[in-house]
Amino acid sequence: MNSETSLDSNEIGEFLQASAEQHRITGVSMAIAQGDQLVEAAAGLVNSGAGIEASPDSVFQIGSITKLLTATLVMQLIDDGLLGLGTPLSEALPELDLADSTITESVNISHLLSHTSGIEGDHFLDTGPGDDCVERFVVSCSALPQIHQPGQFFSYCNTGFILLGRIIENLRGAPWPKVLKDRIIEPLGLSAMGSEAHEAILHRAAVGHMDAPNDPAASPVVIPRWNLPRSNGPAGATPFGRARDLIPFVQAHLGAGRSPNGQQLLSKESTEAMVQQRVKLPQYSAASGWGLGWMLFDLDGGKLIGHNGATLGQTSCLRVEPESGLVMSILTTGGGSRVAPFFRQITDQIFGEYCGITTPPTVDELHTADLAQTDLKRYCGIYRRLAVEFEVAVDADHLTLVARGLKSPWNEAPEQRSVLRPVSDRAFAVDAPGPLAGSPILFEDFDPQGRPQLIGVGARLTPRVG
Repeated sequence: MNSETSLDSNEIGEFLQASAEQHRITGVSMAIAQGDQLVEAAAGLVNSGAGIEASPDSVFQIGSITKLLTATLVMQLIDDGLLGLGTPLSEALPELDLADSTITESVNISHLLSHTSGIEGDHFLDTGPGDDCVERFVVSCSALPQIHQPGQFFSYCNTGFILLGRIIENLRGAPWPKVLKDRIIEPLGLSAMGSEAHEAILHRAAVGHMDAPNDPAASPVVIPRWNLPRSNGPAGATPFGRARDLIPFVQAHLGAGRSPNGQQLLSKESTEAMVQQRVKLPQYSAASGWGLGWMLFDLDGGKLIGHNGATLGQTSCLRVEPESGLVMSILTTGGGSRVAPFFRQITDQIFGEYCGITTPPTVDELHTADLAQTDLKRYCGIYRRLAVEFEVAVDADHLTLVARGLKSPWNEAPEQRSVLRPVSDRAFAVDAPGPLAGSPILFEDFDPQGRPQLIGVGARLTPRVG
């Protein structure tokens, strides 16, 4: 679709309601926009315990969509001449002391923005509620291991965006939440958006929901905690907003940096740089590639950009078709592993109908590959990083994967055993319901003996040990 098409609000609302019921989503709010058109819809409950219904005015946590906000704050620093994409960490963040002292010299800003730094990515630490929480987090990174060499691979890295948050604080002279408010939220007029729990309760705030323990068929229950640690805010732990609040932010990026209300958020050069592909992801990955913050999708019929997010029982999905300017923002609570197929169904419907774009089959829908002539033992072993461990073994004629959490919150869940079904000699599907269902298991970096040195689960790489 190259020109505006009238959005059918009744059809969109009815489809959202039906899809939410089909996938048993507790509560959802969605906004779709193109040009001056805006359609909003909501379904379900944002708080099942209090019986509060979802509405377009409900605020949800946006999770890792926040990374686009943090990336924009970094690009503003570049526009102001305070930073460069090639600036090494040793210069941008001299107080950072990693286990490998050479890494701060070789990792630069572009590596952090594109998740190619190789720094251990799931370091979640609560350093308190004070304005020094991100600074204290940086101090805690001194023992972090390196997953791979900078620029060698893609491995989703929350840690890197918290480090970017500290760089923003140092160069702007204010805590990251204040910089976010001063330089994005207020200029765009997003009165219901924020990053603090005490701000969220002033609005119709969604709370996280999870499936009832030991009874997935029962109604989801409220999670008795609202947000993740404040220190992890720049990576997505705390920001919230209405579904429609993401629209003007995206439209600023589509409008050469200028928002619909006339604010120049970024330079045209920076918006273009952010959507240039910096890394191409392996086949069957969550996206086709990654820019500076943006996920990039090469699909049948066109291209999309966007990001996903997940916090404590809340999930988010942002998709944009840059050519036509169609933007879709979905924020949910509850649903567990059912959220991913829900998002896919909505995306297929909206961008299929209005843009002629269709998504390829998921890894679960692909035919099983014939690996009869392949020695499955080459995949076997222990793969370990800071938070999790994966054990791959052969059972009869197939591979099994056991996932174990090594630190909070992952070690609070029981270990999970999955059967792996090959779709190629490097990609496997999980043949069982559960948290890993629908997520491809990818093997990378094969040695001369044909043994993979890395396993990719949830867009994170984990190295073989021993």
